[in-house]
Amino acid sequence: MEKQTAVTALVALAHETRLEIFRLLVQAGSSGMPAGAISEQLGVPNATLSFHLQQLKHAELVSAQRKSTQIIYSADYAHMNGLIAYLTENCCQGNAECCATITPCTPESGCAQ
Repeated sequence: MEKQTAVTALVALAHETRLEIFRLLVQAGSSGMPAGAISEQLGVPNATLSFHLQQLKHAELVSAQRKSTQIIYSADYAHMNGLIAYLTENCCQGNAECCATITPCTPESGCAQ
């Protein structure tokens, strides 16, 4: 991951509402959630939610897929894991072996339960 891409993702996550949305989508797993369910669960008005989802999409942290009349939003696990890897690539004073216990998150790994 490039430095600017990481900065864009971190800026997107630096807003409380966007962080809540992203965490909810990570918990939802690969099936994602429709925008209406996100709005309902977090108590965020639709117009505000739309703005925040666009910011998360721009940062490549979420993706959107139209299903019939709904738009389903999902966390982009590959990008999230890339951000985590970027942030930890120099951990332990450059001794990467001690960071080997960091396991990438995937919906299938059970982290989204």
